[in-house]
Amino acid sequence: MNLLSEIIRSEAARRGVLTFARFMELALYHPELGYYETPNHSPGRRGDFYTSVSTGELFGQLLACQFAGWLEEIRSAECGVRIIEAGAHDGKLAADILNWLQIHRPKLFPEIEYWILEPSPRRREWQRGTLKDFLPRVRWFADFHSITTSTPHSALRTTRLNGIIFSNELLDAFPVHRFGWDAKDKTWFEWGVAVGGEKFIWAHCPDSPAPEIGERAGERGASPSSILDLPSSLLAVLPDGYTIETSPAAQNWWREAAGVLARGKLLAIDYGFTAGEMFSPVRTRGTLRAYFQHHASDDILANPGEQDLTAHVNFSAIQKAGEGAGLKTESFLTQSQFLTRILEKAAKDESFGEFVASKRLAASQHSEDGSEDGWSAKQTRQFQTLTHPDHLGRAFRVLVQSR
Repeated sequence: MNLLSEIIRSEAARRGVLTFARFMELALYHPELGYYETPNHSPGRRGDFYTSVSTGELFGQLLACQFAGWLEEIRSAECGVRIIEAGAHDGKLAADILNWLQIHRPKLFPEIEYWILEPSPRRREWQRGTLKDFLPRVRWFADFHSITTSTPHSALRTTRLNGIIFSNELLDAFPVHRFGWDAKDKTWFEWGVAVGGEKFIWAHCPDSPAPEIGERAGERGASPSSILDLPSSLLAVLPDGYTIETSPAAQNWWREAAGVLARGKLLAIDYGFTAGEMFSPVRTRGTLRAYFQHHASDDILANPGEQDLTAHVNFSAIQKAGEGAGLKTESFLTQSQFLTRILEKAAKDESFGEFVASKRLAASQHSEDGSEDGWSAKQTRQFQTLTHPDHLGRAFRVLVQSR
């Protein structure tokens, strides 16, 4: 066992059984040994997984193009506008966005502050290195609460912000609780983690509160094990042991973000399903996966701190949390649809002339160098990877809410 395994083993010995959410929290976010605290676990070819950012700079450029349009609609002479990125990884996406805005929106750029929500001091230092050319414009905060307590009143003027709050592949990394269905007793039980010899093993959490179920579930707020709003007709046919994940932490974070937003957009880009899509005969063991060197594994409990852990986002729950906080849902799209719409807007607006007209994009995708439509072969390959359903286009969803 590695050192982190020993730490988890010790805590499990004291408690008997850990919730999987606690196991996942330690495996990913232990301040010294967690997976995301180790520099050699960055995304990309040499890491354990690919992200949209690791395909190249085009993803950030397209987001910046869209963000510019949104910010110009809500810009305020009194307090300016802000882009708040949560979970900025190594800062590469922030750099791509800021670089595009600086070059292509020189009048808007001086009015923008770029804030990063990052609780890890170690990751902040990595991000500062990537963003050293933009440091006067970039600020870091541990969470939303630290924004309201550490920002001078004269600079912020309000505890609520005008601008864009967004995350890219953040919600899927929030710790999840894992539940199994007992078909005989018609009830859910929570899977936890215990020690079995030299390994970690799955075990039932004793006295775990069952998820609330039914049409009126959630009217009293989320229970510690979150809310499963499922029709009785579905429960009647669920096979024994059917497994799902819930993330109260992700829902609470989204609700908090919605509360901070005075005017603007709240955006999430992530792997995920609607609540109805979460239940499928091909997903009887849930969506929880481990990733190591670009290979998915079901051995979730092996080598904590050395493999990524992720579960698909329940976008229905996230959407409901935002709407409950007063936001309006503008769109819920695949990444392919979202990015293609940015190009469609570019075709109609001369100020977005940096990108080719979408009606000519199809021809560009089949071109050897893409030069016919002003795209390089590199840009064409990046766009194909970002939007093709066999790559990142269908797997990723984009939720946009606004106030």
